[in-house]
Amino acid sequence: MKTIAAIFDSKLKKTILQTLDAESLPLGDYDVRVNVKAVSVNPVDYKVKKSIHSENPGPRVLGWDASGVVTEIGNKVSTLKIGEEVFYAGDIKRPGSNAEFQVVDELIVGKKPKNLSFKEAASLPLTTITAYEAIFEKLKINPKQKTKILIVAGAGGVGSIAIQILKQMTNAIVFATASREESITWVKKLGVDYAIHPQKDFLEQVQDLGFDGVNEVLLFSEPKEHFENISKVLLPFGNICSIVETDSPLNMNLLKSKSNGYLNEFMFTKSMFHTVDRIKQKQLLEEVGGLVAEGKIIPTNHIDLGEMTEETLTKAHELLESGKTIGKIVLGGFTK
Repeated sequence: MKTIAAIFDSKLKKTILQTLDAESLPLGDYDVRVNVKAVSVNPVDYKVKKSIHSENPGPRVLGWDASGVVTEIGNKVSTLKIGEEVFYAGDIKRPGSNAEFQVVDELIVGKKPKNLSFKEAASLPLTTITAYEAIFEKLKINPKQKTKILIVAGAGGVGSIAIQILKQMTNAIVFATASREESITWVKKLGVDYAIHPQKDFLEQVQDLGFDGVNEVLLFSEPKEHFENISKVLLPFGNICSIVETDSPLNMNLLKSKSNGYLNEFMFTKSMFHTVDRIKQKQLLEEVGGLVAEGKIIPTNHIDLGEMTEETLTKAHELLESGKTIGKIVLGGFTK
């Protein structure tokens, strides 16, 4: 089986992506084997790649967003059949999707919307799960209320799907940060109510639009860069939900007087700890997938780099690390 793995090259003295042959993994009772047809790239890919070094040389197969076809099922699999087209984010503790075949727990695998291409479908899982869990499980947004929500980094992968989930599944008033003209155009296309500048005072901008602040914040960018700004615009009893780790301490005292909360969302928690409710990820993928099939939510693939090779995956990582990409970067599976 072909894979593209992160491996430390002792001659070059750096980590590279290299094509390797690997043995097919055995199936657990509740596992399915998927022939990977397309993948997309997320920050977790290059972050895990950076963990590969001289003392931890790999190889490590990256990739936590994929679509493909089920080719084999475990003895106790009940929700999927051989030949079904699927999409999923996978489990960070297991080998990733940058491979011809991948073994995944059936309970975190959704059936692919039939009217989507494999590349379109591959752009959705990780960001959809992250956004959905942040909105409904962490912030516990009431779909019927006109909650004012600020998304920091609205044009990124998670922001792009979060805007759509909020506009299609809730009555929220959505603000999103975007600075470049193409980013502003993109978030408006996705349905955002108001775009504000990420480097200017959030509260002043929101007040200029006729609002006193926001009830909740989805923080999809480096927390230390925006924390003080967010603390000003967030109304009493509101919460921040962050998906990004930080190396710098945050002054939580800024949240004290308004009884604000700070929450974390990590979509791999359910698969990492094999939680009993991990089937919710299958369910939400298929729920959102239904809205995609109806044309109410659009796939967020924005850059197509062709087929999956060492070169295209390396380029995808470089583009993503630039911090200037819009939506998702997608690639096809291995060509025969």
